[in-house]
Amino acid sequence: MSSEESIQRDIEAAVFRRLLEHLDNNKDVQNIDLMNLASFCRNCLSKWYATAAEERGVSVDYETARERVYGMPYADWKSQFQKEASPEQLAQFQAQQQ
Repeated sequence: MSSEESIQRDIEAAVFRRLLEHLDNNKDVQNIDLMNLASFCRNCLSKWYATAAEERGVSVDYETARERVYGMPYADWKSQFQKEASPEQLAQFQAQQQ
């Protein structure tokens, strides 16, 4: 890998860490909000994380990836921060899926 590629990889890693920090600092932003706005959420990031690890020969299960993305076990995050999706949020999500 060239030094230019290495620098790019370092920058991308820093951006990912900043994204996780931003999501952690904005726990009021629900996954349904992210899905409705951007078609991805914290769970998607967790799946992408596990897949990227596997592509590099590193075994990271989904729950471990979730803990990395959420900053805590998912069950803890869910019980502390996840709110019930409103009928409007669910309707928007379902409309986007069609």
